[in-house]
Amino acid sequence: MSLEHLSHAHIVGGDGRLESVTEEAAGGMLVLAATPIGNIADASPRLLTELRTADVIAAEDTRRLSRLLHRLGIDTDARVVSYFEGNEARRTSALIAELAAGRRVTLVTDAGMPSVSDPGYRLVAAAIEQGFPVTAVPGPSAVLAALAVSGLPVDRFCFEGFLPRRGGERARRLAELVSEVRTMVFFEAPHRTATTLTALSDCFGGDRRAALCRELTKTYEEVRRGTLAELVEWAAAGQVRGEITLVVAGAARAGDLSAALAEVHDLVSSGMQIRPAVARVARVHALPKNLLYDQALQRDRSFGDQRSSSS
Repeated sequence: MSLEHLSHAHIVGGDGRLESVTEEAAGGMLVLAATPIGNIADASPRLLTELRTADVIAAEDTRRLSRLLHRLGIDTDARVVSYFEGNEARRTSALIAELAAGRRVTLVTDAGMPSVSDPGYRLVAAAIEQGFPVTAVPGPSAVLAALAVSGLPVDRFCFEGFLPRRGGERARRLAELVSEVRTMVFFEAPHRTATTLTALSDCFGGDRRAALCRELTKTYEEVRRGTLAELVEWAAAGQVRGEITLVVAGAARAGDLSAALAEVHDLVSSGMQIRPAVARVARVHALPKNLLYDQALQRDRSFGDQRSSSS
């Protein structure tokens, strides 16, 4: 019996509705395997095992997979098939047929975890719907790496992926996020980074703190931290290169602002000038300096004497 007939007999009922898989198909498993985002040494021992023992490897780019296997020194007997945005819908049914035949299907993308801004969601959803087990091989993640090194609050965050390319659509998406209090993570292509930073600055304000992470884990890794206005200036000064992950502080929360104002008050009361006090506290709380400065002056009018004497 061919895989196509096996898939039809065990997955699709006579009325066209999906049915549970049979015991014959229960051995199949979908494995989402995270691959290095730059440094090959980040490949986990479990990743190596999965690549060696998979029955089928579905790869976003089969040529990149070949290079990865070569660099890892791995030989595999797995059947390798392509699985990318252009053939994702069509290839999903064929991979479900492989699972129905009891095979172990390992999905890898060019870098990082499959389905996170990469192909994979359709296959995961189809496998779950039809009763096949799905597991993941954790590993490198540009999202988590960028958050960790950003210096911004990471107790709560959201991943926004790539912003729309068209200016109007991008502006509407950012307008939806202007009041988002969680730290935000974006992916961006290097040739659009300056435009995206300008759009972020225009919408969120130039004082919003952010970090631009470039070539994470690679030889020329670089992290630029500052305000959006400062990052716009840096990006405009030269050509941005490499894989880009942007981390942007969320909007100020009322509780954060109150605590920050109290800290500014304590620092100024102990003898520090208001501007350096605001700069220090704003950096710690990832708050816009201008907002904190204005609020501090409104809260304690005596600070106005410092403003007059320092201007």
